[in-house]
Amino acid sequence: MNATRALLAAALAATTAIPLTACGSGSAADTPKSLNVLVGANAVYPTEQKQWFADVSAKFQQQTGTTVTFETFASPTDELTKIQTSMLSGQGPDIYALGTTFTPTAFSTGAFVNLTADDWTKIGGRDRFLPATLGISGPDATHEVGIPFVSRPFVMAYNKELLAAAGIDKPAATWDGLLQQAKSLTKDGRYGLAIGYGDTYDPWKFIWAMSVQAGNPLVENGKARLTDPTTVKAYQTYLGWLATDKVVDPAATGWKNAQALAAFGAGKAAFLPMVSASSKVTLDKSAVAGKYGYALMPTVPPGATALPAGGVAATSILSGDNLVIAKYSKNKDLALRLVNLLTSAESQEAYYKTFGELPTNAELAKTLVSDPALAAIVDSASKAHGTPFNGGWSKVQLALVNVVVQSVPNLAAGKVDDKALNALLTQAQSDAQAALDKAK
Repeated sequence: MNATRALLAAALAATTAIPLTACGSGSAADTPKSLNVLVGANAVYPTEQKQWFADVSAKFQQQTGTTVTFETFASPTDELTKIQTSMLSGQGPDIYALGTTFTPTAFSTGAFVNLTADDWTKIGGRDRFLPATLGISGPDATHEVGIPFVSRPFVMAYNKELLAAAGIDKPAATWDGLLQQAKSLTKDGRYGLAIGYGDTYDPWKFIWAMSVQAGNPLVENGKARLTDPTTVKAYQTYLGWLATDKVVDPAATGWKNAQALAAFGAGKAAFLPMVSASSKVTLDKSAVAGKYGYALMPTVPPGATALPAGGVAATSILSGDNLVIAKYSKNKDLALRLVNLLTSAESQEAYYKTFGELPTNAELAKTLVSDPALAAIVDSASKAHGTPFNGGWSKVQLALVNVVVQSVPNLAAGKVDDKALNALLTQAQSDAQAALDKAK
């Protein structure tokens, strides 16, 4: 697949030859019957998501006479493909809900509306949103395409009863310390860690965290650093939890995050790292209800007892979803009205209660800060760090995930093959650098 920016730039050029009647979800002259929105499929709460789609559409129709049609994507690769297809054809969703790490790619294409002061006013103003959530809306405050929809700082869930029984007072602050705790808790049919190695969204986040904590930002001055020893060590650690340390259920080679969450919720694992507030909805109805807590994930890289010089104590990526509006849409004003609805305090409260996703609405967020159960999550949000704002980052992210995908056969065989790992990282480095070069 060609680099995103190059392909989408060509796509935009192609749209100039397409009649306006083919663009967006309706014509410019008439109020469209439906506004089209692309969002990620919620694998944990699929039934609730379908109901939310219906509720939003009904409310928006009541306000404007226009319904909302939702389309979903299942993975980051699917997300990228759908964006490319729409840009090439000049028609498709009016609004895209993109992960924050995909926003730099969206911005670099020039295919999405650069928000003006008037646009921000129509959605309640920039002051409506938590300042931190605006950190990856664009390269600076005058060039923004992303409107914060949900905030998703990552933390680690832990089983209080299991830790207490093992004489552990709190989760470790170092990755090596967490491994030792996980080893002591792996017994009697339970495992120390629940990890979704088959998930397409989160594996790279572990590698990013361990790398930046060790002083490697993965991308620096337009250059990829995926073969750096710190990143090799990160992969050896992450893959080793299952393959050699045996602190993860062997079945986890095929687990998505939903399966890891279910295992922890059934009391079959002591720790569940890289989860967000959305897990609370499930866990409060599980066998560990009232028996679990959230803590910051370790901020000291593998092989170290303290943060090394140049290391960043990142607890999480600056994570969440942004709403972006396609330039080809002929329904910009209606799109802004829908964004205004979705980011209102009322709508965001309903979304939080259904899915557990933290709001970006500053007014509502103030009421949640006092919830003791969310203390670690709020703390993580304040200590999160953004991924590089580079148009090629989405391909770097996919390259990082692919290393894990290609390592699964060795995981299943109970080994981390250093030669194979280095070969995979060499290819990932090449793919990442090509994407960065074409995004310049």
